Amino acid sequence: MAKPTTVKIRLNSTAGTGYFYVTKKNARTMTDKMTVRKYDPVARQHVEFKEGKIK
Repeated sequence: MAKPTTVKIRLNSTAGTGYFYVTKKNARTMTDKMTVRKYDPVARQHVEFKEGKIK
């Protein structure tokens, strides 16, 4: 069977709060690690979220 084009990733907060988002990305078009500025409700501010693996 063929591999799926989208993979699930975990966006970990760089604020060190342990908060994360789970999202999908297209592995064929976005080959590098994903970084997004999103809201961290624990830190109560917008911070950088970096891609990590789902365990």
